[in-house]
Amino acid sequence: MTWLRSRDHFLFVFDMVSEETLLYRFIFSLPSNPVWDTPRLMTMKRPRKINTYCPKCKKHTVHEVEKVKKKPAGELKRGQRQFRRVTAGYGGFPRPKPEGREKPTRRVWLRFKCVDCKKYVQPPAIRAKKFEFVEE
Repeated sequence: MTWLRSRDHFLFVFDMVSEETLLYRFIFSLPSNPVWDTPRLMTMKRPRKINTYCPKCKKHTVHEVEKVKKKPAGELKRGQRQFRRVTAGYGGFPRPKPEGREKPTRRVWLRFKCVDCKKYVQPPAIRAKKFEFVEE
């Protein structure tokens, strides 16, 4: 039994010689990737209140978690004006219909509100197939 140290992970090598003098080697790698330990890849059942860092209070406090809802599209935005101009009158739709299937996951935007200072913190989105809040 031998431990080998590689640049990224450890290798556990076990050598066993059988009766036919064949050499069997079993290599088990133990990767240590800090990205795997982030809460992004955990199950998408989140509590309504969590204890996390507040940048305004500069300490860990209780935060209320809420899901961000999409705002209605503004009619005076440039893209919406262009869309209305192109689709007005006779003619076809300006874009082709989306082909294929939809993506297996959707982006979920969460917003944390500090209970002490009432400041909102919105981290980057996470991808999830299903998302739900659980009560503790």
